[in-house]
Amino acid sequence: MKLGLALPTFGPDADPEGIVRVCRTAEELGYDSLWTGDRVLAPLVPQAPYPSADGQMPRVYENHMDPLVALTFAASHTTRVRLGTSTLNGLWQPPIMLARSLTTLDLLSQGRLIVGLGLGWMPDEYTAVSVPWKGRGARLDETLEVLEKYWANDVFSHEGPLFTVPETVVGLKPRQRPGPPVLLAAFTPSGLRRIGRRFDGWLPVALPLPQLLGMWDVVLKEAAEAERDPSALRMALRVNPQLTDTKTDPERMPWAGTLGQYIDYARAAAESGVHELFMDFGQTPATPAERVDLAGRFLEGVRQG
Repeated sequence: MKLGLALPTFGPDADPEGIVRVCRTAEELGYDSLWTGDRVLAPLVPQAPYPSADGQMPRVYENHMDPLVALTFAASHTTRVRLGTSTLNGLWQPPIMLARSLTTLDLLSQGRLIVGLGLGWMPDEYTAVSVPWKGRGARLDETLEVLEKYWANDVFSHEGPLFTVPETVVGLKPRQRPGPPVLLAAFTPSGLRRIGRRFDGWLPVALPLPQLLGMWDVVLKEAAEAERDPSALRMALRVNPQLTDTKTDPERMPWAGTLGQYIDYARAAAESGVHELFMDFGQTPATPAERVDLAGRFLEGVRQG
């Protein structure tokens, strides 16, 4: 199982020095990937509760960097690690603009991009970017269609319910062919079906492994029914640890526990067939130096298993 780290693109440590420090840590320690998330708004009173136990959006999201610009900066300070979005809200801009940005980043990083798309949870952000909240699934499907055409063809056009692209020459091509892998963060039945039938993999957040693997089985079944190769799909699992000094009850994992409990969770995930797992230590109340130490201890613990 590959292991990754989240870049500090949220909160008080979201600055150039923090990103460079995590980039160097990842490459020196032997991590496989670096990841960013996406926010454009931190409303005082959101229209919908944050998808967590207490429904409160973490304060770190009040300070947020552009994920693709941050990954481009990270690409210039690394040579080996893959660069992923978990997740990029791909509906907030026209798909032709998204295609250009993603292609540029894959080219500049020499083929290290992993495109992780999500639909978000907050209607307020859609209001802020003048994109309708309703019809997100259909907008996602058409966005993916434009991306695939842009990457696959030297000349293409698109005429759809939402977007029109006049016939155009596309000289810019990604390093990865036919394009970078595109994963989707989704948990609803329709979202899991969409992953199996259209996407290259799944971007879940940490759940108890039986629940997680049950949803993954749905994805694989849908892929087989669509006559796709289920073994070609990949799961990249995000873990947002809430670290405690003492062991928590097993029922509280993976939402809260000691570093050792998260190491055990990662080992069990690897044995269960999870392809990649990445940790976001940026949401823990620790200094940058302490987070680097946590990253080293976590990697050593998992690898020793």
